Amino acid sequence: MSLNPTQPEIPDEELVRRAQAGDLESFEMLTTRYEQRVFSLALRMLRQQQDAEDVTQQTFMNALEGLNSFRGDATFATWILRIATYAALKVIRKRKGLNTVSLDEVTENTENPDSIPHPEYIADWRQSPEELVQQREIRVLLDEALEQLDEKHRLVFLLRDVEGLSVKETAAALGLSEANVKVRLLRARLQLRELLTRKLGDPRRQLVRNHNH
Repeated sequence: MSLNPTQPEIPDEELVRRAQAGDLESFEMLTTRYEQRVFSLALRMLRQQQDAEDVTQQTFMNALEGLNSFRGDATFATWILRIATYAALKVIRKRKGLNTVSLDEVTENTENPDSIPHPEYIADWRQSPEELVQQREIRVLLDEALEQLDEKHRLVFLLRDVEGLSVKETAAALGLSEANVKVRLLRARLQLRELLTRKLGDPRRQLVRNHNH
């Protein structure tokens, strides 16, 4: 937010246009505007501060180098978050080496919607995890629950529901099909709903109810 209320904030598109014309100060303004969001995403993906800081720095270096390729098909926010995702995934894969299946090796058959487990607990609150992510007091609990998800589901939830990328953008960022993203997102939401219900729900109501109040 601008410190001077009489001076409106310059839109991203205008800053991008100026930066593409060689105005580095405009790019620095974009960096200031988005570095915390990029760092937050990287930290959630990598769970190590130093790695998240490195990815944040790499993200803006890559963005500066590739700025002339930005055509405005997506918003600058989506574009920069996609770059951050690629950079973080590179760290994850390097970290794990050849000892694990890569995120995009899981086949469509493995992600069978019919195999989605039913939650054991019924949530006693109306808001979904993707809505609760907006509430500051729930963020700590949500982060703890996210830690318990396996990586392929956690990353899809982070990009789609936390960062607000579309299913198509999430699929492109993770190298998955849109159908795969949808199934993983549903799995993540169900798992998070159950994990949060265990923390927030009334134990006396952790039973399947046959009627609505």
